[in-house]
Amino acid sequence: MKFHWRDGNRLQLLENGEEFFPRVFEAIREAKKEVLLETFIFFEDKVGIELQKALIAAAQRGASVDITVDGYGSADLSAEFVAAMTDVGIRIQMFDPRKRLLGKRVNLFRRLHRKIVVVDGEVAFIGGINFSADHLSDFGPGAKQDYALQVEGPVVHDIHRFALTTVAPPNPSRRWWQRRIRPLADTYVGSSRGEARALLVTRDNDEHNTDIEQHYLQAIRDARSRLVIANAYFFPGYRVLREIRNAARRGVRVRLILQGQPDMPIAKFGARMLYNYLMNDGVEIHEYCRRPLHGKVALADYEWSTVGSSNLDPLSLSLNLEANLIIRDHMFNRLLHERLDHLLQNDCRRIPLERIMRGYWWRAPLAFLIFHFLRHFPALVGMFPAHKPKLELLDPNNRPAQSQSQSQSHQVSDAPLQREQQ
Repeated sequence: MKFHWRDGNRLQLLENGEEFFPRVFEAIREAKKEVLLETFIFFEDKVGIELQKALIAAAQRGASVDITVDGYGSADLSAEFVAAMTDVGIRIQMFDPRKRLLGKRVNLFRRLHRKIVVVDGEVAFIGGINFSADHLSDFGPGAKQDYALQVEGPVVHDIHRFALTTVAPPNPSRRWWQRRIRPLADTYVGSSRGEARALLVTRDNDEHNTDIEQHYLQAIRDARSRLVIANAYFFPGYRVLREIRNAARRGVRVRLILQGQPDMPIAKFGARMLYNYLMNDGVEIHEYCRRPLHGKVALADYEWSTVGSSNLDPLSLSLNLEANLIIRDHMFNRLLHERLDHLLQNDCRRIPLERIMRGYWWRAPLAFLIFHFLRHFPALVGMFPAHKPKLELLDPNNRPAQSQSQSQSHQVSDAPLQREQQ
């Protein structure tokens, strides 16, 4: 699905669960017609329980409620928790559900990693925040630092249209007497709600497998003054690394905010393999040390910004289903820069080049091997026997559920399903 730039949007940056959850729950509580929700993680904790209550109340008022969760990230929802929602008519489907092997989740790759909520087709939320208590500061040292957007305006139509394709039934083999499925029209203009120009960009394993990466590359190439990237899992390929380094060489102030207290230590280890390559040309690297960084945001110069679910790592750029909003707006760019600069000044430590150079003689060969392994990691995964990720309606009574197998190639397209216009 191809989207276009939309003018006249109002965007509100939401930082962490303290700002995000109340806005989402309030919007769902006010829903009159429809709630569409996609998330990688939906936990059965205090955040998940509050979300469940809001969704049940919306369904009881007559709103149509569809939830899509990932089979890896949300594998532990209890039958009772699910039944409380399905009993009031909420449809819950799981992307790529798989049985555990020796108690371990095995569906690690090709995950539904998007975080999208659309209410009544009028307001949308998109970003990197999951529905779990570890996005709240009272969770403790493991609480995550993250960002999302509340969106109003014409671009909500695109987010809504995209979310509909996830919950739609598959296109069955059409008999000669059956009506042809019509593609979703793109004729909506919508009323202006603000000044921001925005574009929905998604990543799948079909026709849009590099769209998010391409927007990053173009923004980095065009940068002339400043570039700030805050990314939880940073291990991009050659092209992104080269363009970041080239930007620093031509005088752009490039600052990377990466994990200093990671929830996954291997993420920090992998990113540090790249430090010398980037810092030799003037890239500033700052590690966020207050708590785990989970954000996926960036800005270039004084207009371009992005907030979404996509990391700059092999999983997000080559395997996962992702969604980012690209923004061209001076006011939003300034606000995001202020938030990130506050992080840099108060909760980050800048990594000195001298520290990185110590022991480089023995780390250089290891960095070379790790970099090339991760660079080819998606292709290596593709060598394993391919399966067809599917959407399966959750059945709390463990009866055979209705499955929705998607049409995919050997590499797994994970392309959104189309829905017939009513």
